[in-house]
Amino acid sequence: MASVPLEEDNLDSNSKSGTIQISSDIGEITSDRMASVPLEEDKLDSSTKPGESDKGVEIYMDLCKSLKIGDWNAAKEFLNRHPHAISAKITVTGQTALHVAAEAGHVHIVEELVNQMSGENLEIKDIYGYTALARAAYNGNYRIAECMLGKDENLIRIGINFETIPVVLALYNGHLKLARYLYLLTPPEILMPENGTMGASVVCEAIKNRALDIALDLLNRCPRLVVAQDRFCMSPFCALACMPDYFLSGNRLVFWKRWIYSGIHIQPVAPINDIHLNIQKPMGNKSQSNGKEIIGSGTYSLSQLVSNLRTLLGIEHLYEMKLAHFLSRELLSRMKDQILISNTRQRETGSVDLAILRAIKEGIFEFVFDIVQADPQLVWTRDSKSSSIFSVAVQYRHAKIFSLIYGLDIRSALADSIDSLYRNNLLHMAGMLAPSTSLNHIAGAALQMQRELQWFKEVESIVPPKVHADLNKEGLTPRELFTKNHKDMRKDGEQWMKDTATSCTVVGALIVTIMFAAVFTVPGGNNQNGFPIFLNKKLFMVFIVSDALSLFSSSTSVLMFLGILTSRYAEEDFLESLPRKMIIGLSTLFLSIAAMMTAFSAALFLTLHEQSWIFKPVICLASIPITLFVLMQFPLLVAMAISTYGPSIFNRKMKRWF
Repeated sequence: MASVPLEEDNLDSNSKSGTIQISSDIGEITSDRMASVPLEEDKLDSSTKPGESDKGVEIYMDLCKSLKIGDWNAAKEFLNRHPHAISAKITVTGQTALHVAAEAGHVHIVEELVNQMSGENLEIKDIYGYTALARAAYNGNYRIAECMLGKDENLIRIGINFETIPVVLALYNGHLKLARYLYLLTPPEILMPENGTMGASVVCEAIKNRALDIALDLLNRCPRLVVAQDRFCMSPFCALACMPDYFLSGNRLVFWKRWIYSGIHIQPVAPINDIHLNIQKPMGNKSQSNGKEIIGSGTYSLSQLVSNLRTLLGIEHLYEMKLAHFLSRELLSRMKDQILISNTRQRETGSVDLAILRAIKEGIFEFVFDIVQADPQLVWTRDSKSSSIFSVAVQYRHAKIFSLIYGLDIRSALADSIDSLYRNNLLHMAGMLAPSTSLNHIAGAALQMQRELQWFKEVESIVPPKVHADLNKEGLTPRELFTKNHKDMRKDGEQWMKDTATSCTVVGALIVTIMFAAVFTVPGGNNQNGFPIFLNKKLFMVFIVSDALSLFSSSTSVLMFLGILTSRYAEEDFLESLPRKMIIGLSTLFLSIAAMMTAFSAALFLTLHEQSWIFKPVICLASIPITLFVLMQFPLLVAMAISTYGPSIFNRKMKRWF
């Protein structure tokens, strides 16, 4: 039965035939699609206008209620009395009984309704253009979608419009299991670029929602989709450029996670229905594991222990991450091959230049390197302001991408580029304030200021000398622009340095006082000649040396922090002078605390050597201050030392890469 027009088909109480004529959903009345409902028997109105709640809809209220709560007996009784209600639009939004049941998620009712409906009835749309299958795909109900497609496979082609077919709706909402099922049933020919944007929409939504297996399979079938546009005028190439998490360069891993990551082996790409990202393995079924029965509780306990350990160490997450990285590189390789054979018009349609610039903004080194290496002409890619790819890399502070300039013979030409809108050259870009996303991982405003100075100095060493004096549209040189944009950061860095130095100075001065007094009140006291009683004891020498070391290191620490407090806080001071003082101050403070605890433990043992039961727990307690200092301040000390004296973030030894 055809769907019911919402605005043109009204009840005609004076109709001579005593029937209501129902037109098709395309608004064209044809004699072979006529249907009549006896008014005397059912008194049902199968048409409603959008937004109205008239008697025609009110008659179906009991049916709607039964369908929503899952009461099939009541719904069946209603349908037996009014058989034509099976295909009538029973809500103000033009939904049929199947729509209501599918949206409510009642599988058993959907199965009963599908058995009583024709394939034509399954294709009825509500006022928003949704078929019942489209609703099921949107909500992610696998069993309901399977039931409907078992009756009418043509539903797989029908969406809200010609662009949003069911597989796109499922991908859009992240229902990957259902999306894979719908994709396998979707005829490949309707996804070709010449048939509209459906194919590109499937690839783009698959990329955005971590269904890379679907994207890879479809691009293998039709590589031309790489430069096609989806319903939002985005190409799959652009979609991949927006996903930094799909590449190793877009993930910051600590050293031990990098070690685990490097040891994970990914098998070659499996068929699409065998690849599942983000699968949660069931832990509650103790009788099965990977489809095989486990005999004995001991075996299960060991398996569970290993699984818990893998989860604790993040191995499962790292495996999923590396699988996504593997598939994305495969996807990028397919895209690269297609772009190489694409003409200028196809590249414009696929927004190739825009995608490269977006990848630079996101810091996806692999994306930029592979594409530009494949086609060296893309190194001259520019945005709407005529900014080069290296200008964008400087602006968004991606050192690894910027380091590619060292592998080019034309770096002077690239470094001399000026944007047409603000007249900013490459050094002006380094003088701008970095985006917050690139500074968030750096601890403290002082270290952020140091990183900004490192960027400015690095770019300054590359550009020709004449660039240093260039004026932008505001009449500022690069150095003047740097000072203007980093004024607040310099103040924040100064305040951060002073607060840290003040706190540490108090601690250091307290240690100096304690350690100085401890020399004249040695454990055990002195004999009548003034010499310490325990002078010949080895532990006494440990006490004296530790005391002296703590006194000297704390004194040095206090002097370094005083140097920080009395600094002029010029911009250049943040590059090395202030960080060096902070590194020395924190290092000596840590050493003084450790030496103080050692001196205390030695003195305690000399005094209570006959009471060993109390000595060991006290020694353990003495390690608590050292541990707390390491946990709170040591990471900052390490980060500052690496940032100041560690390897450069720039790879100046980059070899020619094309």
